[in-house]
Amino acid sequence: MEITTERVQVPVGDARMPGYVARPAEGGPHPAVIVWMEIFGVNSHIRDVTERIAREGYVALAPNFFHRTAPDIEVGYDEAGRAAGIEQMQKLDADQMIADARAAVAYLRSRADTTKQIGVTGFCIGGHMAYLTAAETDVAAAAPFYGGGIAGPQGPGGKPAPIHRTNKIRGRVVAFFGGKDSMIPASQVDAIRGALREHGVRHEVVVYPDADHGFFCDQRPTYHAASAKDAWERVTKLFAEELRS
Repeated sequence: MEITTERVQVPVGDARMPGYVARPAEGGPHPAVIVWMEIFGVNSHIRDVTERIAREGYVALAPNFFHRTAPDIEVGYDEAGRAAGIEQMQKLDADQMIADARAAVAYLRSRADTTKQIGVTGFCIGGHMAYLTAAETDVAAAAPFYGGGIAGPQGPGGKPAPIHRTNKIRGRVVAFFGGKDSMIPASQVDAIRGALREHGVRHEVVVYPDADHGFFCDQRPTYHAASAKDAWERVTKLFAEELRS
């Protein structure tokens, strides 16, 4: 499918959150998907994922939720990039992240080329953000990838971690983790699975035994092709079933 791309500014109160949009070049209106970035910004990997989703027939938006402190951040997967991203991540506040999530949903619904049905995905801290978005907005489907801190002791800014908001989720969740991911203990994955089950959320928690943190990104040394392929098939199936009904 042919697509077009553009840079946009998403209103968040009096602020503006930069975003990258990819959408089908023809037809519409289309369902929409939010793509939450890793700590490395809306870089070439996140733009590629956004474009892949657009080729599946969605208006895809990748916002920069570091916009308050680093609106232009775009770094690579080296030590310098990791340090820069962690510095920005430590400045996050859950209340502001929720405001960004609600603003992204409102922006997509305001576009003439969307059907108002919205899904969300995200990677690493973006996976955390995807789960938070599922809890604090009415998105129909969420696909968080290796979302760190979802079941942590507390969320950014000392606020409740996303797992404590699971009772508010109304959409379907398919969450992905790597069995070799030392950043997200198996006990936290089990806690997420238990919370989703306890609150009656339609869900799957998929753990790839041979995959590590970042397994979906083909720019990272931890890329695991088989796991990434299976996860992509599950994500596209999720969005097709939940956003096109």
